[in-house]
Amino acid sequence: MKSLMVVGTTSHAGKSFITTALCRILSRRGWRVAPFKGQNMALNAYVTLNGGEIGHAQAVQAWAANVTPCVEMNPILLKPQGDMTSQVILMGQVAGKVGAADYYEQYFDRGWQAIQESLRRLSHEFDFVVCEGAGSPAEINLKHRDLTNMRVAKHLNAPTLLVVDIDRGGAFAHIIGTLELLEPDERVLIKGIVINKFRGQRSLLESGITWLEERTGIPVIGVIPWINEIFPAEDSLALLDRYNKRKRDSELTVAVIRFPRISNFTDFDALEAESTVNVKYLAPNQSLGYPDALILPGTKTTISDLLVLHKTGMLEEIKNYAAAGGTVLGICGGFQMLGQTLLDPDGIEDEPGQYQGLGLLPIKTIITARKVARQRLVTSNYPQVGLPVSGYEIHQGRSRLIDSESTDNKSAYQPLFDDPGLGLVDITQSIWGTYLHGLFDNGPWRRAWLNQLRHQRGLPSLPTGIPDYREQREVVLNSLADSVEAHLDLSTIIPNLT
Repeated sequence: MKSLMVVGTTSHAGKSFITTALCRILSRRGWRVAPFKGQNMALNAYVTLNGGEIGHAQAVQAWAANVTPCVEMNPILLKPQGDMTSQVILMGQVAGKVGAADYYEQYFDRGWQAIQESLRRLSHEFDFVVCEGAGSPAEINLKHRDLTNMRVAKHLNAPTLLVVDIDRGGAFAHIIGTLELLEPDERVLIKGIVINKFRGQRSLLESGITWLEERTGIPVIGVIPWINEIFPAEDSLALLDRYNKRKRDSELTVAVIRFPRISNFTDFDALEAESTVNVKYLAPNQSLGYPDALILPGTKTTISDLLVLHKTGMLEEIKNYAAAGGTVLGICGGFQMLGQTLLDPDGIEDEPGQYQGLGLLPIKTIITARKVARQRLVTSNYPQVGLPVSGYEIHQGRSRLIDSESTDNKSAYQPLFDDPGLGLVDITQSIWGTYLHGLFDNGPWRRAWLNQLRHQRGLPSLPTGIPDYREQREVVLNSLADSVEAHLDLSTIIPNLT
């Protein structure tokens, strides 16, 4: 199996971006390509066909390669949950919870074994693997426990690209410093340098490139211009860059609470792609105002983020907003928060106890050790009957309707889908809650939901007979690959590409 490694001088240099583009470029040239990231730390996750969790970025890279995502593409996923601890997902399944200080001792050997086994399995099915590193390969205090960067490159003897973000400044120092800190057997694998996020005239960079190539003996194989594409972010920090920039033609504002441990905010990529919708992220200590709709997204730590809403006063703002007729949608952890109570009897998320929710839906949630992770295909009851809706569940907790003797109360809430356990909506279709991630990726459902908001504003309906977001994503992936391919020379790295 041929291989290529992509590492960066820093975090956010563009490794995921370049890896995704390479997956589509190589796939279009006839290779059967697999993306690979040995260890990922992210709260954006995707559920594979067999119910395993991987980083959402690796799922996008698999789609770029025109293959089905599988757990071997990301054998270790760390999901931070506060207090310097993370949930460890090993080969798609929960392996435990561990603090940063203990991770190396408890999981390094198991992790490296999973990485080697995953690469072995991928070698049987694919012609080519494009591996992505994490952070920097030259963190000298962490290299002994680094499972993601040059350890993988050396294992595969993979030609490696070093990506630098020139937009942040200091690019040449970042490159030289990284190379100087690599061991000789690591440095020899660096076969090309990619300068990413370049703004300006290429001619002004030529003297620097010439000096860099003479100084290092490594060719600069690409200068990638700043490409303003919507691309799934790895973590919540990137939300500050991607969002909160009001669209000129937007007619609706959908606010999303940016919880401290917000997860799966890729749920809103499809909303962001709607030209008439402005997606606005709000920290819990900001004023809610009166958006057209409010979304409580997924979170890795439902109870602690619920307590943040209590502490900041946002909880009361949300209740007042709902009482005034505002539209509220909760997804996964946000769905659990909309209920009456959350119970954590075993202290899985927080201190054992019972916690008060927003009281907007008649449900009670019990946090349980066993995680639900599965893909779903259901049929909608609201806002339009009979629409096929696909997505996936990832949650620790079971929610059930609270028993009530009031018939009126029972009839005031209806199942959102043909599976009544997957979500609820009130009779006014103002309060929505669901466990289904990827809901807005379903084009007809998304438009039907948005049209309800538009009617409240006196705006005309948008067409609902549109394709799902995956078709829009294909356009983005092709555009991404076209843009990168035009500025990247792989011929010296991967001979006989065609």
